[in-house]
Amino acid sequence: MAKILCVLYDDPVTGYPQSYARDDVPKVDRYPGGQTAPTPKQIDFQPGALLGSVSGELGLRKFLEAGGHQLVVTSDKEGANSVFDRELPDTDIVISQPFWPAYLTAERIAKAKKLKLAITAGIGSDHVDLQAAIKHGITVTEVTYSNSISVSEHVVMMILGLVRNYIPSYQWVVKGGWNIADCVARSYDLEAMEVGTVAAGRIGLAVLRRLKPFDVKLHYTDRHRLPEAIEQELGLKYHATVESMIKVCDVVTINAPLHPETEHLFNDQLLAKMKRGAYLVNTARAKICDRDAIVRALESGQLAGYAGDVWFPQPAPADHPWRTMPHHGMTPHISGSSLSAQARYAAGTREILECWFEGRPIRDEYLIVDGGKLAGVGAHSYSVGKAEKATAV
Repeated sequence: MAKILCVLYDDPVTGYPQSYARDDVPKVDRYPGGQTAPTPKQIDFQPGALLGSVSGELGLRKFLEAGGHQLVVTSDKEGANSVFDRELPDTDIVISQPFWPAYLTAERIAKAKKLKLAITAGIGSDHVDLQAAIKHGITVTEVTYSNSISVSEHVVMMILGLVRNYIPSYQWVVKGGWNIADCVARSYDLEAMEVGTVAAGRIGLAVLRRLKPFDVKLHYTDRHRLPEAIEQELGLKYHATVESMIKVCDVVTINAPLHPETEHLFNDQLLAKMKRGAYLVNTARAKICDRDAIVRALESGQLAGYAGDVWFPQPAPADHPWRTMPHHGMTPHISGSSLSAQARYAAGTREILECWFEGRPIRDEYLIVDGGKLAGVGAHSYSVGKAEKATAV
């Protein structure tokens, strides 16, 4: 029997919900491109419930305990005295979410002598030291595509929020004002702007498709060029380098995984090559941007706005400069954790566990590391190397 250590974010401050704004969520059976949604044998939760917090337990307790397994659920994940660190040494499986990541550093992996499987309930496994996982023979998985559309919707929302100056305008209403000039002094139309994505995988391509009806001019850069038919369908201009693309764009959205080639990609030097007054949206990983360079670019006016929901570390400390920098539209890491998305990534987590316990192959699209090497979607998306450190800022 296995011990499963599950790290989830805290319940709402008012307590775990007893009711919800909606009675259900639409069911998605298949994603764009044909991949099927998670197909566990069954689920023990109601889609639309809050599953990603501690009390939600990803809907796994009944299933795991019926199989004789031990499930430990906690939100306490930082420091040698945390529940996570105390429970890790004899844990077989770690489950974590990108929104409240349990950083599996090389040091932690070395202490976890029994650890064989690390599951990301969602997308993005950079909180796991993939090189260490390869060295120790740990399988790393994630529920690919489960919340890609959720994130792409969040990106479009943030682009419009920045360009139309939505948040400051809303705040005038809350304050009881009718300050039209203050609201529109930084408000523009998105129409006819040049918009580009760094990476055009599942999320990046979904963003491009959703922006097409806004009559913008679309650009992308990616190490894997899209088929010509898609470029023609969406009117995309391909750029071989990030530098080539960002020079011509009014809006740039980052949708790339974090690995050694993308860490701190948007530094002072790259930001200086962007159009003055461009907008930058990052729902990928915070460390793709240099934290302090973003602040400097907003303060100088080189960037007109920055929005995103990814921070480092997560949760962000109260004094993180992105909380107070000018012209930002930051949220906690929520883009991929809507109640709709939670139903899918919880089901996908259970599917992975069912396969693991029954000795059945895990889908290639869920595999990041397997058999001592990058595997499945991981071989397509990641390069080996250390891109995250739990103590870095």
